[in-house]
Parts: sequence; C-alpha cells; structure tokens
Amino acid sequence: MIMIFLSQNHERNHRRRYLAVFALLAVLALTTIALAQDKPYPAAASVLQPQAYVSLQPVPRGHAFEIALVAKISPGFHINAHEPSEEYLIPTKITADLPLGVALVETTYPRGVMRAFRFSKTPLRVYEGSFTVKMKLRAEAGAPLGPKKIGLTVGYQACNQDACLPPTKIPATAELEIASVDTPAQPANPNIFSATPAVKFPAQR
Repeated sequence: MIMIFLSQNHERNHRRRYLAVFALLAVLALTTIALAQDKPYPAAASVLQPQAYVSLQPVPRGHAFEIALVAKISPGFHINAHEPSEEYLIPTKITADLPLGVALVETTYPRGVMRAFRFSKTPLRVYEGSFTVKMKLRAEAGAPLGPKKIGLTVGYQACNQDACLPPTKIPATAELEIASVDTPAQPANPNIFSATPAVKFPAQR
C-alpha cells in the first residue's frame, strides 16, 4: 500500500510539473503574439529589396547595353508608380551615378496597376509584389577599360492599407566591365532582359 501511495504521489507531482511547464509555455506564446501585434511599422528602407543586372558581360566600347533593376516589395506593402495617378503621390524614381565614358539613353518603367485602398477615395496606380525598371546605356568609344560600378538610387514611398511610411531612398549597384571595341559582346541574364516594360522616359540632361 505504501508503495502504491508513493507511486501515485510521484505521478501527481510529475503531472503538476508538466502542467506548470505547459502553462509557462502558453504564457510565453501569448506574450510573443502580443509583442508581434504591438510591433511598430518596419523601417521604410527595408520594404524594398533591389537587385541590379547587366545585359552584356563584358561591354565592348561603342556598344549599347542595359541595366535592369529588379525590386521586390515586402508583402502587405505597395509603392507608388513612376507615373502616379494622383499629383500628390510621390513617384518611384531611379537615378544612376555613371562612370566616365558611360551615357544614359533612356529609362523604362512599368506602368503599374490600379488598386483601391481604404485611405483613398479613388484607385491608385502602384507597384506591388515585384517590378523591373530598365535603363538603356552606351559605352562610349573612349570609355576607360576595366571593371566599373554604376551606383543606383531608388527613391520611393511605401504604404499599406492603413498608413504610409516616410519617403526614402536606397542604393543598389550594377557591376560591369568595359572591354576593347573588338571584344565579342556576350549576353548576360537573358531571363531578365527578355521582357520590356511599356513606358519609356528619355535621359534627362
């Protein structure tokens, strides 16, 4: 009888410890959920993740080439199109810091899609999910040879259904190599450069 009582008592103590651990885990889980719900909006610069690609590698002197900036937008957010549907909206814009001997010909932006949002009485033209901007450039005849970096700056404003984050600018970099004029031009990243967005903008002098 004593052995049975001790065994039952041990089982009850084990069950109490198990319930205590389970209760502690439940409290921690609820606390994690509450903290997640109270978490502030992300930093504006973290909403967009850009990556730059070059259409030729290397780029011979005297040849035209393209840079494609592929940008992914965090789920739940959108950014205004380059040509927004309302004048008060801040457009998405990409600028390039070009090395000596490289000239910008034109920039091609996607048109965007019209979406309805709770904060606007009318649908707005935006980018969502991901989008690609293409820049047509030319390596001049006297462009310095060797590896080059083209610094890109993406300016945008990100919003969700409830609020807009502050306008921001983030960097991206395209890397290429300028080669002599008789070097064969080798296509690069064909999957990126197969499709062409609809709206082209001449280079601004």
